[in-house]
Formats: sequence, C-alpha cells, structure tokens
Amino acid sequence: MQKFIKSLLLLHSVFFFHFSQAYAQQKPVIKLLETPPIASIRGMSVVNDSIVWVSGTGGQAGLTTDGGRHWQWIKVPDHDSMDWRSLQAFSSQQALLLNAGSPAHVMRTTDGGKTWKKVYEDTTKGIFFDDIVFLDDNRGWAIGDPIPPDAKFALINTYDGGKTWVKSQHYLLAEPGEALFAASGTNLVAQYYENKIVGGMVTGGKVSRFIYDYNIVVLPITQGSPSKGAFSLAFERDGQKGVIVGGDYLHDKDTTRNCVYTNDYGKTWNLSVTSPGGYRSCVVHVSGDLFLATGTSGTDISRDGGVHWEKISDEGFNVAGVSPNGKKIWLAGSRKLGIIELP
Repeated sequence: MQKFIKSLLLLHSVFFFHFSQAYAQQKPVIKLLETPPIASIRGMSVVNDSIVWVSGTGGQAGLTTDGGRHWQWIKVPDHDSMDWRSLQAFSSQQALLLNAGSPAHVMRTTDGGKTWKKVYEDTTKGIFFDDIVFLDDNRGWAIGDPIPPDAKFALINTYDGGKTWVKSQHYLLAEPGEALFAASGTNLVAQYYENKIVGGMVTGGKVSRFIYDYNIVVLPITQGSPSKGAFSLAFERDGQKGVIVGGDYLHDKDTTRNCVYTNDYGKTWNLSVTSPGGYRSCVVHVSGDLFLATGTSGTDISRDGGVHWEKISDEGFNVAGVSPNGKKIWLAGSRKLGIIELP
C-alpha cells in the first residue's frame, strides 16, 4: 500500500509539474476595454493595479481608478490642439502632461484633472519634446529633439515633482540626422537599483544610439532614414538585462533588425534571434525575463530577455505599461485600450 501511495504521489507531482509548465507557457490574452474618445493615445502612466492615466490628441487625457472598468475623459482647457504624448502620474490626483510640438507645455494637476496649471513653457522655434521620466517622486527629466543650429538635444529637469522646471546645462550633441521618437514616451529610462541609477536613452534616424551619461553605443538596430531606428527601451529592475525595440514605422510589418537586447547593462547590444513581428513602438519589462512589445502591426512577448519573440496578437497599440506587481499589462493606441491580466 505504501508503494502504491508513493506511486500516486509521484504521478501527481509529475502531472502538476507539466501542467504548471504548460500553463506558464500559455499566450497572454489581450482584453479590449471601452473605446476612448481620444483619436491617438501615446502617453501612459501606471500608478498601480487600479489607477492608470493615458493621454493623446485633442488636448485630452484619461483616468481610471477602478482597474479599467470605468474611465474619466478629461480635456485640458484652452489646449484643444495639444498632442499630449508624454505623461507622468503619481496618484489619482497628481499628474503631469507634456506635449509634442511647439510651443512646448508641461501641465500639472493636483485634483484628478479638474484643474490644470502650466508649470513650463518653451517657445523656442523647432522645440519638440519626446519623453518625460521620473527617477522618484521629486527628480525628473524631459528630453526633446536636437535644436538647430547647434544640434543639441533639448533637456529640462525638475527636483520638486514637476512643480518647477529648468533647462539643463548638460546638453548632448546629436549626430547629423539623429533624433528621438515620440511614439510612446518610452525612449528614456531612469530607475534606482541598490543606490545606483539604471537607464539611458535611445535615438533613431540617420544613426541609432544607446546613450547613458556620456557612454555611447551605436546600435545594430535598423537605421539610416528618418522613419527608422530605436523607439523604446526597457530594463529589468537591476538593469543588467534590457531590450530595445523599433524598426521602420513606414513599413510596420518589416522585421529587419527591429529588436536588440543586452545582458551587461547596455555595454553591448545583440540582435534578437527571433524578432518581434514588425515595427514596435514600445517595449516594457513585465517580470523576470518576460518582456512585451507592441506596435501598429501587433503585440509580442519574449520569455528570455528579448532573445526570442512570440506574437500573441494582431491587435496593435502605441504604448504599454505594467502595474508595479507585474500582474497587469495595460495597452493603448488609436481609439483603443486593452489589458492583459497575468496569473
């Protein structure tokens, strides 16, 4: 009888192991949420499982406080023509919006979008901000395309949570034809890990580079024309493993050299063995070695830190975000919102 029971327990353990493995390898399913009134959403900031902000064209932003079941749609007064491509939220009440184009505005709300205050304006000819990122609740940066004639990237920073902004004295010189992409507000990363800052920025156009401080790596990703290059990057928490996605947005099903990965904090970058299914405007780190990438031609996942990719849906989005616990992935695009809930 004891041998019989041991055999049953062994069979149960083997079955449970294989069932768990099979379940873990299931493709995540995208559930579409309500259709937003915003024609194109490119800004997203995930506070937690319940609170998510999005932003886009028509001077509009959106907020859910119940995990995506209901959304509040907000128009920033007197800014109907703004395309809010970058967004940073701290809570259901506090958020910052940054538009792409000239003049550049940073708008701040402290009451959930009921009122807004302009905390920064730049009327420089040709100003075009692409991304806003915060290291913590106080320290943040916004970066923009190089401005003629000196071709230096625009950079502003804040040390008080976005209440005030100043132009940075540290400007990085762009190569001829090099620029940033405002496709998802994810071409700049800054995060803490064990008292060190992890991150960097990626560029595209005539040349595509990964830049951290003054360390510069020319990427093996596709480049050479204004529609090509690196569009988005994401790192694991410790910054050792990272992924960059991009491609050619004019040919969004082209998989040629559209993704690279690193295992050494960005010192070297390698082309993916199996590429995502086309141009991808956003990549996010979910948990462990799991990354998700999305773009106008579909959505993919990598379970091994960007080495191999598997397409999970033809549903395409502009931007994605992940809840801090890694259990929910949020997606947004052209009149489209989606969510993936992981076990």
